[in-house]
Amino acid sequence: MALYTASLFSYRRRKTREVKVGDVGIGGANPIRVQSMTISDTMDTAAVVREAKQLAEAGCEIVRITAPTIHHAENLKDIRQQLRAAGVKAPLVADIHFTPQAAMIAADHVEKVRINPGNYADRKLFAVKEYTDAEYESELARMAEKFIPLVRKCRQNGVAMRIGTNHGSLSDRIMNRYGDTPLGMVESALEFVRLCEAESYRDLIISMKASSPFIMIEAYRLLAQRMAELGMDYPFHLGVTEAGEGEDGRIKSAIGIGSLLEDGIGDTVRVSLTEDSIHEIPVAQQLVKKFNDRLGQAEAAPAEGLEISWDPMHRQRRESQAILAGERKVGAAAMYGVVATYPAPTATAADFSALESWAGSRKGEEPVMDLLFLEAPAGAGTEALDALRDRAAELLSATQLGLVVSEPAAAREALVVWDAARLKVSPGVASEQLKELARLAQKNQKLLELRFDSVAALVDRLPVLKACAPLALSLDSRQPIYDYRRLAALLAKEEIRHPIHLAVDAKIFDDLTLEAASALGSLLMDGIGDSIEIGGTAPGEATRLAFNVLQASRLRISKAEFIACPSCGRTLFDLQETTQRIKAKTQHLKGVKIAIMGCIVNGPGEMADADFGYVGGGPGRIHLYVGKDCVEKNIPSEVADEKLIELIKRHNRWVEPPAA
Repeated sequence: MALYTASLFSYRRRKTREVKVGDVGIGGANPIRVQSMTISDTMDTAAVVREAKQLAEAGCEIVRITAPTIHHAENLKDIRQQLRAAGVKAPLVADIHFTPQAAMIAADHVEKVRINPGNYADRKLFAVKEYTDAEYESELARMAEKFIPLVRKCRQNGVAMRIGTNHGSLSDRIMNRYGDTPLGMVESALEFVRLCEAESYRDLIISMKASSPFIMIEAYRLLAQRMAELGMDYPFHLGVTEAGEGEDGRIKSAIGIGSLLEDGIGDTVRVSLTEDSIHEIPVAQQLVKKFNDRLGQAEAAPAEGLEISWDPMHRQRRESQAILAGERKVGAAAMYGVVATYPAPTATAADFSALESWAGSRKGEEPVMDLLFLEAPAGAGTEALDALRDRAAELLSATQLGLVVSEPAAAREALVVWDAARLKVSPGVASEQLKELARLAQKNQKLLELRFDSVAALVDRLPVLKACAPLALSLDSRQPIYDYRRLAALLAKEEIRHPIHLAVDAKIFDDLTLEAASALGSLLMDGIGDSIEIGGTAPGEATRLAFNVLQASRLRISKAEFIACPSCGRTLFDLQETTQRIKAKTQHLKGVKIAIMGCIVNGPGEMADADFGYVGGGPGRIHLYVGKDCVEKNIPSEVADEKLIELIKRHNRWVEPPAA
């Protein structure tokens, strides 16, 4: 079976054909392209032209415009003419849902047409039906009859096409055979790809979008694997749809897009934020920068002799031994832990001014973190260390406290009076000392973490680690994804099941939020890691980001989740203002997922796993959903917020917000 990436242990970009979108090449040896979508009404020519011009000036290389009707598609001609007259050369993409006639018209005026296989020739009924093979083939033939004319026109006009599958908006035909799954998403796209190839048309770009980063990652990985098996080499468009806004939207996008880019997958990206589209460009540019900087450089040689122990197509947590550290369990199936390190430059109580300020601002908000390591300078006396520990315990009563040490003797002392010790393992530390410390930690129900400065340094210790009582392992790494994968593979080969503490350092990143989310998200997708830490920055920033990564990964829920589509010309209300308003009223509902969708294209299907949905049903009208079921229609928008809250209450998911 082909692997989804050329290398799991070093960066090697997936080989694809080049597809030209106007003068812009996608795939092949081209840079990873950045694109976005206008949010203005397509019938408002001046507004679309103004917005597209701003996007191009900001570095957007391809501009997408919605064309929901024949009239919108016809107006693309005027938009294009005015943009070209204004000197804007960025290729245009027509975004098509439901209306094949609009796609046929748009193909005369744009450089690329995007179609959604789930609704190009079908309207979703969410119907449950068992298809016989003959019925399934009949459905394919009906769909092909509507689709092939567009293929022929695009081939004739030299227009590219994106076959853009979205989780939750698959056709009933696909849903009933494959389910609303990554496999269903892949098979949906391949149905259309095969029709294109039968017409000798291969100017195709493929996407597999979802609001869950992990569903999106799994779908793209599976698509890459299937295409390798089939001998297909089409470039991929990456995006997490309905990512939301603010830091949450950026983290979701970074986990999905960044993880795949690290695997060498992806040739063009769109970051879908519930914000003005101009704000998407710098985020996308930052995500692709380090990969585009590598263009022309020699690729790293693949690691030899390593086999993975995990299934990259189905997230399953790596099996590890449980460590009982006081009342908290680490590893096995225990909750993912959040760890921070606080450097104390003089090891006196005065060092806690910043920590006191931050802890005070978080009073009443639990959890702040699960484990805080204090990193005191060499030579700090016992009295000063005790003062630091006592003050930290007073400030953070629900947090375990550990000490960072560099000598086995100091670790031995720490494992008596602290909750945990992190030993930075140097070549001079004897194997018997590590065994002794592991036994002491197990006896005292403390956590011992061994931190190695490289995978190579840890390899030399594999025999002794296999003989040690359960402890946690971590790395100082400048390439955390590849190094922690190597670590997991090596441990599996030796049948060592110590928990892995995923530690990344802010100093290795140009953009902490995006790159830390990419690195940690990729590893968590592979099931690697039992706790996470973002070092090199203030504990407040580190733990907020760590909790948000786990939230976006849906591995540890600490707040409500909002699934909000980006604005576009189809949106029936002010999506940004509405999202912020609903978020302000409901963000205290821990574990509740609320979808806010501007129109029926992105709802109800694409909010597939939301608990409640707020969907534009028409001008000034809102439909409310519970899951995929529409329970109230055409509610006046001025009372829709209150109706949503009533709906949440009726389903016993409401709690009163905490007092200010």
